[in-house]
Amino acid sequence: MLRERVSDNIYVFTSDLYAQVTAGAIVTPEGTVLVDSLPFPSETREMASFIPRVSPEGVRYVILTHYHADHAYGSYLFPEADLISHQLCRRLLQERGYPALQEAKAQEPLLEDVELRLPDVTFEGQEMALQLDKQLIQLIWAPGHTRDLVMVYVEQDKVLFASDTMMPVPSIVDGNLAPFRRSLERIKELEIDNLVQGHGEVVLVGEVSQAVRASLEYLDSIEKKVSDAIQSGNGKDALREDSIESTGLSRLPLHGQVQQIHTANLLTLYERRADA
Repeated sequence: MLRERVSDNIYVFTSDLYAQVTAGAIVTPEGTVLVDSLPFPSETREMASFIPRVSPEGVRYVILTHYHADHAYGSYLFPEADLISHQLCRRLLQERGYPALQEAKAQEPLLEDVELRLPDVTFEGQEMALQLDKQLIQLIWAPGHTRDLVMVYVEQDKVLFASDTMMPVPSIVDGNLAPFRRSLERIKELEIDNLVQGHGEVVLVGEVSQAVRASLEYLDSIEKKVSDAIQSGNGKDALREDSIESTGLSRLPLHGQVQQIHTANLLTLYERRADA
């Protein structure tokens, strides 16, 4: 697991075991706030063993950005902390999380010890704020990748944990284009020195605007590709052959998994438009 320090009080952890998924620690004199917790217990335990070295008060809150397993599974290893999420996240964990975990355990022995934990504190609507000492932490509802996703903005340090609203390639398989675009536009309203993607490398201040613009242009591109495929009658076969480079993005990030995400996006959008 990679650990890096992005400000005096904020650390980012990046998984070596699954798709460079990230988690974060916001350290304050009143305790640490974790943003997600990684999927595999071995890496989450590395996080848990590191926190006391920088935070004598320990973990006070864990913010769950959305219900997907790679962000949610590690939270059970912080039983002393309150788990916070959007209300939709709690509902989706109840409806989908339990059966998904049982299926995952049957396929992946490393998940054998995982226990699904439901949030203790939830909020409705657009935003929620936490104040610890002088640190103001905003939870911003940002649907698009999923219905329940929240981004976490640390105002004093100008750090945004964008979760899967920002990735090397957007993923819409469990989401929708219109809210995704609105959530990306919301990022433009924030003053950001470091943007932590849900997967992949931290985006630095000079690169944030371009990264957001590239994501918006990508969503426009796949929408046009699917419309063209439907009108031409070429259907799914043409979309399966489409290269992510044709959208202006690289296939290199996430160890090449971005091409798989791209193909899944196209086929998902095609099925939705064809059905409509």
